[in-house]
Amino acid sequence: MSCVRHSGALVVTCTALTAFAACTPVAPGVADARAVAEAARVLVVVNDESDDSRLLGAYYAQRRGIPFANMVHVRVPITEEISATDFYNYLLRPVRAAVGASTTRIDFIVLMKGIPLRLDGRRGYSVDGQLVQLDSVTGPPIEDLAMRTAIPRRNPYYARREPFSSRRFGMYLVTRLDCYELAQCRALVDRAAAALPEPGLFFFNPSVDHSQGYRDMQATLLEAHLVMRDLGFSSRLAQPGVFEAPAEALAGYASWGSNDPAFDRNAYLRLRFKPGALAETFVSTSARTFTRSMTGQSLIADLIEGGVTGVKGYVSEPYSAALARPQILFDRYVSGYTLAESFYMASPLIRWKDLVIGDPLCRPYARSEATSPPGDTIRPR
Repeated sequence: MSCVRHSGALVVTCTALTAFAACTPVAPGVADARAVAEAARVLVVVNDESDDSRLLGAYYAQRRGIPFANMVHVRVPITEEISATDFYNYLLRPVRAAVGASTTRIDFIVLMKGIPLRLDGRRGYSVDGQLVQLDSVTGPPIEDLAMRTAIPRRNPYYARREPFSSRRFGMYLVTRLDCYELAQCRALVDRAAAALPEPGLFFFNPSVDHSQGYRDMQATLLEAHLVMRDLGFSSRLAQPGVFEAPAEALAGYASWGSNDPAFDRNAYLRLRFKPGALAETFVSTSARTFTRSMTGQSLIADLIEGGVTGVKGYVSEPYSAALARPQILFDRYVSGYTLAESFYMASPLIRWKDLVIGDPLCRPYARSEATSPPGDTIRPR
């Protein structure tokens, strides 16, 4: 694993065979060139109807060095839902045009706060999910039947172990920067920039529910714990029947959230995270809103407020088949893949109910070019 740090006139790359180790200097021009190349792969989508969206888009572009040509400005309602026709005409079409006009290969699309979350009247499909395969949408989804036949689809990038390419996989990795308040969204950007592969606890909180569906996903929490322990990281599996909030800031987290019969909302709100931390909660409507609410199921927005850098959520019932597999998510992330790559490699379905929060390029465990992940495939653990 490696990280890039600036130290005086040198850029220092830290490489480790286990979790952490010594550092070797790298010429600053090399690191700068890589950062420019990575930024050119990102398309940023801003809703000009929202002041927060415009301010956040400018802030993210400045921090990450996104080219001006990679900024797409749309005008859509500042609402959680958007009609299928408005989505097609005022969001999908301009984004697709920008991708087509780009002089560089676009792999990542980042939606700013203020972009609607889901399609109105279409069973709650996420806007983000529809943009994942935007090239395949040939016309306005006027009929509900047409929408149903379009999604969900098997994710061709699921369980892979190779860097992402939109040309190779025929899709884009879509994330968004969203939160309760603009300052928290800016903090998401800052945490991604500040993330380093420092020691931290990976914490998994299983449920006492052993019914079908729960049982299958329950096993992934145990497996994730074992994977991280075997990789040399600090990992703990909570006792089922107790919903815990460790006192220390976490490097990774997965639980059933409010689907756990032992769920403790106060404990959930106490969770804190280190810069670069990722999380997944097995909650059907965890991304239904980014407006404060103390009713309904637990929200990923509370984890963002608690300091998480990346998290996956669902705008409506996705069923367990769509949930990110934590044993893949954290394995890939600490192996040197980006935030976006890790979440999508862990997610079996696309064009569905999902959305991923975070800077897609966040990569605290980055490897050097000489040790970058091989282009092979791997079976799910």
